[in-house]
Amino acid sequence: MSEFHKTRRLPPYVFEQVNRLKASARAAGADIVDLGMGNPDLPTPHHIVDKLVETIADPRTHRYSSSKGIPGLRRAQAAYYQRRFGVKLDPETQVVATIGSKEGFANIAQAITAPGDVLLVPNPTYPIHQFGFIISGGVIRQLPARPDEEFLRAMDRAMTYSVPKPIAVVLNYPANPTGYVASLDFYKEVVAYARRNDLFILSDLAYAEIYFGDTPPPSVLEVPGAIDVAVEFSSLSKTFSMPGWRIGFAVGNERLLSALARVKSYLDYGAFTPVQVAGAAALNGPATVVDEIRDVYRHRRDVLVESFARAGWPLPAPEATMFAWAPIPEKFRHIGSLEFSKLLVEKAEVAVAPGIGFGEDGEGFVRIALVENEQRIRQAARNVRRFLATADETMHNVVALGATRG
Repeated sequence: MSEFHKTRRLPPYVFEQVNRLKASARAAGADIVDLGMGNPDLPTPHHIVDKLVETIADPRTHRYSSSKGIPGLRRAQAAYYQRRFGVKLDPETQVVATIGSKEGFANIAQAITAPGDVLLVPNPTYPIHQFGFIISGGVIRQLPARPDEEFLRAMDRAMTYSVPKPIAVVLNYPANPTGYVASLDFYKEVVAYARRNDLFILSDLAYAEIYFGDTPPPSVLEVPGAIDVAVEFSSLSKTFSMPGWRIGFAVGNERLLSALARVKSYLDYGAFTPVQVAGAAALNGPATVVDEIRDVYRHRRDVLVESFARAGWPLPAPEATMFAWAPIPEKFRHIGSLEFSKLLVEKAEVAVAPGIGFGEDGEGFVRIALVENEQRIRQAARNVRRFLATADETMHNVVALGATRG
């Protein structure tokens, strides 16, 4: 039986291959240190949980909610943008609450994409950035992921030579999986170009608060005139360690948000009202909880970089996000990121995400998530050290197995 049209456009989900291997190893008794999925392990701060419990006791909150978000939640997000970025938003027309930023991206794709429309998307990047548009019938033209002059030149080439002209460009800084951070000057260049060329900007700012330098990452909406062309997506998942709560936002251009809200009105009634009330409590609550979460990730990053370097696998220290974007050790590079990730599960009892899952330019890398405590990260490093010590034997066996299969 043939596949349906839209699922036929999706490649095999490479992360699932590693997940199956991980589940099989655990079933056999292996103690897998899981640094694969970006699934925060820290508990949600108490005041947010308390607000949920308080609100859920009121049966009036058990009814259908609002697909674009309750007013208090949208006001709280607008107040956050004013405090953090100096950006003034109208919570009625310039803020839409989403069921996580991933849902927001998928539904903006549904809202604005006609079959054959061209979208400019970084490579490597988080999969929804391209596959939301592919599912919607769009065509992807890829750009280099680093926010520099080459990105700008590639964007200009794509606008010049694509038929039809691209309708939107995706930005993702701080970037998943690479950890790249964009400057406000870079955003100014992109906004100016987009305004000249009738190009929408779709910015994913999910990791705005997980940064390790002295300067917080900016928002593209800080650029004067950006709101004429840009929508920005964010999430409470990482900022407040609320991944399972599924609260995110789209803010910015009224025309784009109106289209998003219209699509959502046909598809959902929004998140459960007590969850939205708790989300507002998170945004309106003490900033110290965000600082504490950031400090945990900073310390884990430092432990990861230090312990893996001593194990024989030096990693670049990310400037932001909860991920290290790690070049595969030279001896294993030729087998590719997926096979290397499988080997790490089988031989080192460590799970990571293969770089190829984030786009073809992710090959040669794996993404390592800071979602285990320091003790477990050091355990992973010890396992990796033993694995690398037997690298020659391991590669000999891999080559022999490949020859046998051939």
